[in-house]
Amino acid sequence: MTHLTAREITVTAGERLLVEALDLSVGPGDFIAILGRNGAGKTTTLHTLAGLAAPADGEVHIDGMVLNRQRRRDVARRVGLLMQDDEDVFPATVMETALIGRHPHLDFWQWEGPEDRRIAEQALRRVGLGDTQARALDTLSGGERRRLALATLLVQDPAVALLDEPTSHLDPQYQLGVMHILRERADQGRCVVACLHDLNAAARFCDQCLLLFGDGRWLLGATTEVLNEQNLGELYGLPIRMLETGSRRIFFDA
Repeated sequence: MTHLTAREITVTAGERLLVEALDLSVGPGDFIAILGRNGAGKTTTLHTLAGLAAPADGEVHIDGMVLNRQRRRDVARRVGLLMQDDEDVFPATVMETALIGRHPHLDFWQWEGPEDRRIAEQALRRVGLGDTQARALDTLSGGERRRLALATLLVQDPAVALLDEPTSHLDPQYQLGVMHILRERADQGRCVVACLHDLNAAARFCDQCLLLFGDGRWLLGATTEVLNEQNLGELYGLPIRMLETGSRRIFFDA
């Protein structure tokens, strides 16, 4: 029952104050969207929660222990991060890349076994790449690479998944598929936190939303309470309108 907690963390970029004294608790079953304009600190905040960047103040805890005082290998068994952009350092196949997700669970110098390959094959099928296992990375499209990055995270199977724009570069059918996968993980008792640009995806799939205004201010709460015309108009600096249709709420710029 892993919990990730931010205790009054302050996030900065140079001399810019982005987020001040953020309190955030992510537990099993939570699916939280981070929303805000470009430059508001979404990525930096996500990296701080992952332990890649130290907060200017405050602490991030995993299961009650300070995150950046633990071994990275131990953290990687519980926390996974999907970066906004992925770089291919070495030539590799789709399967070899997906299997990287198993490395935190293997002993040093231990090779992947049949069970690891089974997990990787299952993840690749889940994102629609089941027939690409032998293909080289440089033959993949941008959308295929994005889905492979998600598959690698699924292979890692962390209790806490932190994702930066997980639906970027994807066609609409795959955007929807990715959001269903993330919602399913939360429903299975994992923790999911994702930076999103799509308000309607956040409204449809996420339990809570964290709004970052880029000047230190933030607002966290249930999606049904936080996502409204007034808050979103202030967040994005333009009029936002909401349309209710059945049980769904749809947001659009006026």
